Amino acid sequence: MKFLIIPVTPYQQNCSLIWCEETMRGALVDPGGDLDELLTAVAEQGVTLEKILCTHGHLDHVGGVAALARQQHLPIEGPQREDSFWIDKLAEQCRMFGFPPTDSFTPDRWLEDGDTVTVGNQTL
Repeated sequence: MKFLIIPVTPYQQNCSLIWCEETMRGALVDPGGDLDELLTAVAEQGVTLEKILCTHGHLDHVGGVAALARQQHLPIEGPQREDSFWIDKLAEQCRMFGFPPTDSFTPDRWLEDGDTVTVGNQTL
């Protein structure tokens, strides 16, 4: 497994591009924003995205998730269901903190303690 840290948003939150070296299939973890920058990094590494992973629902970690999923036709895994409160309030958070407007979303798969995720041939 390889990874690349990409700071995004005015908060410089660390988004991670992770990928399987065998398959060159990967995921973006916590794509909070700056999607053009993220997609450039993906292309530079020669990675094919297969999903979006979210560790939690704070704005700077999920602000780009809905647009990225829509644009790239990617499933969303995570965060935990308890973070739905934050995801449902994304529009309000954007206004409060001066972020560009973003849409809320419902993950294709909520994650819970002990769950595993796959990226290429790798299991986390």
